[in-house]
Amino acid sequence: MKPIWKWILGVFLVIVVALSGAIWYFSNNWKPILEQKLSEVVNNATDSLYTLTYDALELNLAIGNVTLKNAALKPDSGVYAKLEMLKEAPDNLYQISLKELKIKRFSILDILTNRKLTIKSIRLESPTVYLTNTYHSYNDTLSNKTKKTLYESFKDVLHAINVSDIALDNVEFKYRKVQEGKSADFAVKDIQIKVRDVLIDETSLADTSRFYYTKMVEVLVPGFTYNFADGFYMAKFDALKINTQDQNVLLTDVYYQPVMDRSAYFKKRGANVTMTQLHFDTLRMEKLDFKALIDNQHTLAEKVQIKNGYVKLFGDKRYPKTPRLQIGEAPHQKLLRAKKRIELDRIFVENIDVIYGEMSGKYGKEGEITFNKASGVLTNVTNNKASLAKNKYLKADLRAAVMNSGQLHAKFSFDMTSENGAYTYSGDLKPMQARLFNKVLTPLLNVEVASGNIKSVKFNMEGTDYRTWGDFRFDYNDLKINLLNEEGERKSKKFLSFLVNQLVINDSNPDANEKYHIGKVNHKRVPEHTFFKNLWQSLLDGIKQTAGISQEREDRLVGTAQKAKKTLEETQGKVKKTKGFFNRVFKKQKEEEGE
Repeated sequence: MKPIWKWILGVFLVIVVALSGAIWYFSNNWKPILEQKLSEVVNNATDSLYTLTYDALELNLAIGNVTLKNAALKPDSGVYAKLEMLKEAPDNLYQISLKELKIKRFSILDILTNRKLTIKSIRLESPTVYLTNTYHSYNDTLSNKTKKTLYESFKDVLHAINVSDIALDNVEFKYRKVQEGKSADFAVKDIQIKVRDVLIDETSLADTSRFYYTKMVEVLVPGFTYNFADGFYMAKFDALKINTQDQNVLLTDVYYQPVMDRSAYFKKRGANVTMTQLHFDTLRMEKLDFKALIDNQHTLAEKVQIKNGYVKLFGDKRYPKTPRLQIGEAPHQKLLRAKKRIELDRIFVENIDVIYGEMSGKYGKEGEITFNKASGVLTNVTNNKASLAKNKYLKADLRAAVMNSGQLHAKFSFDMTSENGAYTYSGDLKPMQARLFNKVLTPLLNVEVASGNIKSVKFNMEGTDYRTWGDFRFDYNDLKINLLNEEGERKSKKFLSFLVNQLVINDSNPDANEKYHIGKVNHKRVPEHTFFKNLWQSLLDGIKQTAGISQEREDRLVGTAQKAKKTLEETQGKVKKTKGFFNRVFKKQKEEEGE
């Protein structure tokens, strides 16, 4: 009798040969079946809009691996044309190709016994996604047609699909937007995508812990630059990170800026259109509702963080500016008119420099005012009527260093349900030197502050689209100004400077008679003034009143100068210049209304 181990070995070899033969047989005979089922699933899932092609399909049932070589998912132009005729075509059309798709460790036993496909991992190598977005107005209305879910597309073949990990390496994404015959394109390369725990069954779509059947999608987009179609601006960032499980989006080193220098920008515009430059080291959204964003383009998040950067605005008065009605155009009113829902619980601003600069049309010099290291929080930033029914106020609490010196604290409250744009704002400014404002006064108005100590500024205002009213308090002392000639020298206008300082402006508040002046602002808005310009004009009314500037004092100055013209040959001309100075510096209300 042969040793028992030989019998065992012989039986084992027979089993191995039999299994190998069976695996070989099924691998070769299952291949056409698998190819047929793949085609059926794609057709069912896309209503025959897409077809799947590939050069080769490799199947190994022994270890549960499938490989597709040079696979492509392409739209059928004929089917799409028919859908457009029926007004059922989707706005988005995809064309996807990849070098290789590898499916590892799927269980054939589960497929045969439970009709469940379980896969350990799927890897897509060098995929290219070409998305074309063509606007169809009929997609803006709700459709009564029930869309088939992904599960419904394969439920006749399988009861469930479960994939542990999906990796997409070096994705190239191309996007084209077509609207009214015009198109805009951009492309991003080297995108990395990871997907965890994909479950597609009868109930998984309703699972609130999942995002479109997945437990987690993580996306990393490297440096990206986009030039806007208008030819003036570009946007770029260093990296974009998305995590659907944490519901976070992080953008780093974000820029929005012109593609040309300042001179070329205004020359090409041919008009005084504000040039904008933005830069933020960090732009983060937390607890973002990705499903609402993708399904309906709604932006819903608990927290937004804007950190470390600047907002630079620049105008050039050497170019014409066409007046435009600004009633109803305040930022909060534009938010209300946004077509898509926006709901941001809190926006945190940290360490942002806000700089407004302007080129003088008369003197050809640049002036600027700065609000450095601005920080604060905006709350209830929303246009959602249901949320506004519970809390109708959008609020902002902000702090900054004016001219990098005086500490400003301002609070805004916007009534988002008001038909006339009602709002309030209040604040205070801590001590600073008035001469710091020469950076904006001298280039733009040809005047300088020779001395002045700002002790404090406090204001409490209310406003609508048409008027602003409230109290303004301005405590200061030792205020002196110099009027400059066309070359910026002060000596030729000493007489006028003397008249202004002695007859028009109080050098302190309380004044020399110990009278404390309070500004009682009641400012009528010029309809062509922007929200922020109207804000400044309202505060300027308060400044004029607290500094003792009145029509009576201006008239007195003119009368004094006229009496002196007999002994000073140039007095009459200087009186005219003096009146021009007041019209320029204090911007009389009657001239504003005539602009």
